[in-house]
Parts: sequence; C-alpha cells; structure tokens
Amino acid sequence: MENQAVKDSHQGAASLRRWLEPVLVLVILGSLFGCLGSQMGLSALVNTLFNTAHQLLLNTVLFIMGITVLSGALSQLLSEFGVIRLLEVLLAPLMKPVFRLPGRTALAALMTFFSDNPAVISLAKDSRFRKGFTPWQLVSLTNFGTAFGMGLIVVTFMATLQLPGGESTASAALIGLLGALIGSVVSTRLMQRMIRPLVGETPLTDEVASVGAKPGLSQEAAPTWLRVLNALLDGGKSGVELGMAVIPGVLIISTFVMLLTFGPGEQGYSGEAFQGVALLPVLAAKVGWLFELLFGFTHAELVAFPVTSLGAVGAAMSLVPPFIGKGWITGNEVAVFTAMGMCWSGFLSTHTAMLDALGYRHLTSRAIVAHTIGGLCAGVAAHQLYLWLG
Repeated sequence: MENQAVKDSHQGAASLRRWLEPVLVLVILGSLFGCLGSQMGLSALVNTLFNTAHQLLLNTVLFIMGITVLSGALSQLLSEFGVIRLLEVLLAPLMKPVFRLPGRTALAALMTFFSDNPAVISLAKDSRFRKGFTPWQLVSLTNFGTAFGMGLIVVTFMATLQLPGGESTASAALIGLLGALIGSVVSTRLMQRMIRPLVGETPLTDEVASVGAKPGLSQEAAPTWLRVLNALLDGGKSGVELGMAVIPGVLIISTFVMLLTFGPGEQGYSGEAFQGVALLPVLAAKVGWLFELLFGFTHAELVAFPVTSLGAVGAAMSLVPPFIGKGWITGNEVAVFTAMGMCWSGFLSTHTAMLDALGYRHLTSRAIVAHTIGGLCAGVAAHQLYLWLG
C-alpha cells in the first residue's frame, strides 16, 4: 500500500512537470522577446536576428571553414609523414617537469591543437597510451587537452586579421599562444591538486591492447604521392566536418550575444545586422576597471569574446570582425583573445562529456573551476606579455 502511494506520488509529480515545463518555456520566451521587442520593436528585432545570422554564415562561418579545411589537411599531412611523432619526441622532456604528466602526453597536446578538445579522449581510452598513468594524471588530461583545443584554427584566424592602419596581428597571436600555454599549466596542475586525494595514486595497468593503430603514428604502404594526396583530402574532409560543426554555435550563440552587446544603428533600430540592446556593456561597465586592469580592455563590449569562448570558441571568433569594424581591436586584444579563446575553447560544452567518457563525471565541477581559473590566467599573462614584448 505504501509502495502504491509512493508510485502515485511520482506519477503526479511527473504529470505536473509535463504541464509546468511548457508553461515556463512560454513565459520565459514571451518575457525575453517582450523586453527586447519593447525596446527594438518586434519587426526590427526579428529582422536583426535573421540578418545577423545571415551575415555570420556568409562572412564568418565560411571563413572559419576555409581555415579548418586547410589546417585539417596540414595536420593530416604532418601526421601521415611522422612530423607529429617527431614533435612528440622533442616535446616529451617538458611534460613531466611542467605538467607532471608522462612524456607521451605531448601527443595529446598536438592532436587537440590540430583538431579539437575531444581528440584527447581517443588517446586517454587507448590502453597502450594510458598505461602507467595515475588516475589523477589521466583525469587531468581533460583540462590539459582542452587548453590546446582548436589552437591552430584560433591562432591562424587571429594572425590573419586586418586591423585599421594595416597593423600585423601575427606577433600578437603568437604572444597569445604563449599566454594560452601558461593558462594550460595553471589549469592542469590546479586540477591535479584538487582531485589527487580523491582518485588515488595507483598507476593504471590495463593489459588489453586497443584495436587499431595509435592515432598520429600510422604509416601506409603506398606510393608517396598517393599518401600525400590521401592525407590532404582526408584532412580537408575532416576540416569540412569541423567547419559544419561550428555553425549552430556561431549562428545561435553569437547572434544572441551580439544582440546583447551592440546598440542601435545611426538611424535607430532598422532591422539591420549587428544591432541590439547593449545590455552586456552596461553590466560589464560596472566592473570595467577590473577588465582593463586584467586584460587591458578599453571597451566593455569586448568582454563578450571571453564569455562566448566559454561555450564555443568558433562563435567567439565571429565577434571579432564587428569589433574591428568599430575600431575596438588592437594588438593587445588580439593577444588576449587568442590566449583565452584557445585555453577555454568552449570547455563548458565539452568537459562533462569528456569526463563522462573517462568515467569521472562526478569531478566535472572541479574541472570547470580549475579551467576557468586557467583561462583567466591565460588572458592576464597574454596582456602582460604584450605590454613587455608587443
């Protein structure tokens, strides 16, 4: 009888939830569009949403896809002919003293740098790769790999920007890369410190060999010209897939962020792209002195880039051209954006899935805290390095 009462109670709660959720969604959406529409006008709001998404698709997404195709082809070519293996050997001596990780972890950094965050999981689940890792080292690969995610794309994008006056951004992008490396050290070692007492010190001793060749190390018995052609085409194909994958984040997240970042046009709200209610700058201006102190930002609107990078760095990169058009970007901002964009690289949208794949989902909150601090340190380091070296 008691069990039946509990069952009825659960069914009643589920029924109430089914009715309550759609009502809440309608209320939230109605309130959101009501507030925005009351300031911009409903017609102008809708037109701005569509026009902004359209401009992002044509001018940003396709540009990013061009970068991902070329960088994908390059990374596959380097992998096919053993260059990544050579870099792994050269970088291995730095891993233990800097990151407290085995030398072969350099391969994880290279794979995520040339692709995206989840690439490190394919290595972490390979028993040949992770053998000898302690649990706290294995889990910290989530933060370590994420700090290098989409690095080649972010650095290439930032290094090819055209600032007013023809100022080159290549050196600023490289300074940002150095800042991201500093952030990766902070994030990885802080994560290790937070989880080490929780997961133990026993080294992993998986004896079952993983099926297939180790990523990045395979050699094909084929003519050299065919290996070059296959590597370029396969890498370009993976670049297209990555470019397609960033479309939802860019169009959805960036459109909404821009709506909260920019204000009306010269003639008011006309429904043109890149107009909005300028709420984010108002909020950021209240602590603008802090952003200027930490990152050297002289415009509160620039905080939209690191905020967007938390969810999708591809979406964050789409904010940069409008910022340049308004004259808000200098070499310092390029360095800070590169560092924070690469170090964070959308970790809020990937950390949970990555830790779940490793079987440590309960440590997600600690990983997020450690990586948030690491990304902030990356931005601060890039700003200071640009003042010294720029």
